[in-house]
Order: sequence, then C-alpha cells, then structure tokens
Amino acid sequence: MTVNSHLVNLASDLVLSSTEKTNITTSINTLSSRLEAYFGVGINEKFQFGSSCRGTILPRRADKKSDIDYMVIFDTSAGQKKPQTYLDRLRRFAENKYSRSEISQSSPTIVLSLNHIRFELVPAVYSYGYLIPSPRSSWEEWMSTDPISSNRDISDKNTAENNKIKPLVRLVKYWNSTQGYPFASYDLEKYIVNQSYWFCASLKDYFYAFWQGFGCTYDTPQYIKDKVERAKSYAAKAKQYETDNMPASAEVEIKKIVPVL
Repeated sequence: MTVNSHLVNLASDLVLSSTEKTNITTSINTLSSRLEAYFGVGINEKFQFGSSCRGTILPRRADKKSDIDYMVIFDTSAGQKKPQTYLDRLRRFAENKYSRSEISQSSPTIVLSLNHIRFELVPAVYSYGYLIPSPRSSWEEWMSTDPISSNRDISDKNTAENNKIKPLVRLVKYWNSTQGYPFASYDLEKYIVNQSYWFCASLKDYFYAFWQGFGCTYDTPQYIKDKVERAKSYAAKAKQYETDNMPASAEVEIKKIVPVL
C-alpha cells in the first residue's frame, strides 16, 4: 500500500454506510413529524443542515461527536423572544417526545442523543436571513447564518478540485477527532475550502498541501500548537520518504496522523 492508497481507502471508510444513512433518514422523518405535532403553527420552518448535508459527516466509529444539525425556525408574529426562550421550548419538546433519551443544552443548541445518532437542535428566527443564538462568549444575542451558502461553497470547491475536497475534509476531521477535538469541525472545513491547491492532483497531494499550509494563531494554546506541529512533522517526513523512494516508511508516517479506522 502507498500513502495515496491509504488516504483514498480511509477517506472511503469515513463515509456513512447505507445502514447509517437509512437510520438517520428514519430518525429525521420522525423528528420532523414530532416537531409538527408538538409546535403546530408555532414554527415556520425546519430542516437538516450542516456536515450531514455537505457530505463531510463522519461515522460514529470515527467521531463520537458526530451529529445531525437540525434547524427549527420559530414563528415571531407575536414578537421575537430571547434565544433562551426558544432553547427552553426545544428542551421541553425533547423531554416530551424523547423521554428515554439523553437531553442536554450545549449553547446554543439542544443536544438529543439517540442510540445511533446525536441531534443538535438549533433554534432560529428569520429576519432578513436566518438568525441563531450566539455563543455565550459573544456580546450579541443573535448571529446570522447561511447554511445554503455553506453547502454551495464546499460543493463548488469540491467540483473545482477534482472531487478531492470532501475526502480531504473527512480525513482532517478524523485527525481532529483522534486528537480530542482541538478545532471546531466547521472551522476546519472553512479553512480547507478557502485554501488554494496549486499543482495538486492526487488525494495525497491535497493532504500534504493542507499540512504544509495549516498553522495556529499566536494565541492558540500551546498543547494545540504541539498537536499541529507533530502532524506537520509526520507529513513532511512522509513526503521526504516518498522523494527518497521509501514508500513503506512514508506510509508509516502518514498513519501516525490518520491511522487505519
């Protein structure tokens, strides 16, 4: 096996199985009908978004935090409430309709953990665009979001880059999960989509290019910088081994970044 074949095979293994996809579809259909029954005209829209729609979600065996993002847009015709009001409504819904499941708030979402999947229910309102609760660290209550645009951006980039971007995202997110999630998955996706990949053809070219260009900011905690530097070092060694016609040694180094699943 070579570095490229390992990366290609692993990226394929990091795609949801048909069984997982079927279970998720069933759970989403059930969630949708239960939301309608519980809230009625109290909600205007509801839809799945995030990595599960972008084709970059990882299976649970590769990422224990893998989840389905689901946005619930509340009706504000009687006046817009504070974010916590809508979070409380979603919590009461989950407790009523999923009483046997693990339910928690992870600002700004309600986390609903089922046996085979985890949902992050995101309350939203619509005012010249979708608004969702801001993180607690923000001084604003609401922040704008455009899930449709995010889907389009990664799809367009993937097409422009010979369908190598989504596999690259999955590989990097897998590394992130093995390291204890030093980075937010969405931030990694955005970084990958916004980079240029000159003269890249194979998946290994894109993987090497990512690690060559990826870095931390000045205020990134040192333990995270250490994780990144280790991965960059392994990638650089692997690339040099390939140059020296030592493919087996190169593969060993790459597997230190993204081991066999």
